[in-house]
Amino acid sequence: MKARILGTGSYLPERCLTNDDLAQWLDTSDAWIRERTGIGRRYVSEAGTAEMAVRAAKAALENGGISAEEVDLILVGTMTPDYFCPSVSCQVQCALGADRAACLDISAACSGFLFALSTAQAYISSGMAETVLVIGAETMSRVVDWEDRGTCVLFGDGAGAAALQAGETGILAVDMGCRGSKGMALSCPAVPLQNPTERARYEENSFIRMDGQEIFKFAVRTVPDTVRRVLQAAGIPAEEISHFVFHQANRRILLSVAKNLGIPMEKVPMNIERTGNMSAASVPVLLDELNRKGELVRGEKLVLSGFGAGLSWGSLVLEW
Repeated sequence: MKARILGTGSYLPERCLTNDDLAQWLDTSDAWIRERTGIGRRYVSEAGTAEMAVRAAKAALENGGISAEEVDLILVGTMTPDYFCPSVSCQVQCALGADRAACLDISAACSGFLFALSTAQAYISSGMAETVLVIGAETMSRVVDWEDRGTCVLFGDGAGAAALQAGETGILAVDMGCRGSKGMALSCPAVPLQNPTERARYEENSFIRMDGQEIFKFAVRTVPDTVRRVLQAAGIPAEEISHFVFHQANRRILLSVAKNLGIPMEKVPMNIERTGNMSAASVPVLLDELNRKGELVRGEKLVLSGFGAGLSWGSLVLEW
């Protein structure tokens, strides 16, 4: 059996920050940000990761005609949980009343939703689960330095979800990987080591630190490779793919990837101008937008691909 997406959902916070808003306290401008990233605005949460995840999950279940009681497994891709414990997935289970579901958070940053979808496929194909709720949710606004124009202009908050069930068609092939040797190119410190025998010296903040050039080079080289591998594994030529739903990291990255793969930009949907980089939430939010607009047709083939901190990547081919 394969994992088939039956419904999607998403949630974006009400509060929006435009580039002009950021320019009120940063040495930047709308033109400077747009030229380098393609971003015009982003949303910032007033609630947190779990609440956004719950809202997206409810929308996905409703869209797929699935009840919370049917869910066997809840997977949440996030690097910005509200608590170390309980997990976001356990908070979602409680809010939904999905009492029979096992719960698991997956920390793979911008690849988190793809890693979670791959996990759902493994559970469903093995017979360990029949119905899986997969969520990507991030409150990136809590981990960026709002005085650092190199990072805070990039990120936004949001959540997206997909409800999957076992079927004859669905996810056809998966490609995943990590390059831990380059992992510190994008990092975010955790709680400092403090115990009776050790006291590590950490910097005062726990904000994201990024080597932008290293990340750009990684993305434009790695994403075309992972897409080619997953298409080959599925036995499907790129020409048969209707939409390439990429992680919305940077418009320049997406243009470079499309050029490398030789695919027309009309097959590469973008919402980065409106949302910024939402890490694990970017792919499911964009997928839900396409679904709600009626741009996804049952039976057509899609490629989904996420990439980012770790350094990590995950791609899959699915039949909608």
